[in-house]
Amino acid sequence: MKQLFIVLSLISLTVSSFAQEEEEEKTHKFRRDNIFIGGAFGLGLSSGGFSAGVNPEIGYSITNWLDAGFSTNFNYNSYSAEYNNGYRQRSFNYGAGMFARVFPIKSVFLQVLPEYNRMNTTVKDMRASYPGDEVKYKQEAPSLLLGIGYASREVGRSSFYTVIMMDAGNNENSPYIGYMGTKQPILRTGFTFYLRPRKR
Repeated sequence: MKQLFIVLSLISLTVSSFAQEEEEEKTHKFRRDNIFIGGAFGLGLSSGGFSAGVNPEIGYSITNWLDAGFSTNFNYNSYSAEYNNGYRQRSFNYGAGMFARVFPIKSVFLQVLPEYNRMNTTVKDMRASYPGDEVKYKQEAPSLLLGIGYASREVGRSSFYTVIMMDAGNNENSPYIGYMGTKQPILRTGFTFYLRPRKR
């Protein structure tokens, strides 16, 4: 809850700093050429942990400094037995969330991405001379991903972006939190394509 309060405070400060620009954009109307689709490839690394996935998304450029939209994710995570108390763990998770990207300066953005994920996990005890049977179970968990990124962004034109995030939540079932609460940095790199690209 404390992290969410901090995030909301930072966003409100950023928004207030753009008050003058927002006044100029009061006449903004919905534009189909502000809709974009895209996706990212994700990669996470930590001691004994690995994750990779894809993240299709659809969004809308509200102003020159603010994008928002809907994101989905499909991820694979694994933890080696050596770093996971003798248990080899492999998981596949899928989920969705809403994102906001604020551009305090051109090409640099702050991202907030609350997600809700479902996970299918397989665990195998590797400590015995004869490893035990695999145990499979299902879980659900929310995550609050916060990060900073770079984008070659111009509203109405296709662009490239990369962002690094961390899960600011503390749910032990989060796919971004490993054994003993270790948090994996999440690196995502992708592209966005506007449905009706603007002509130069």
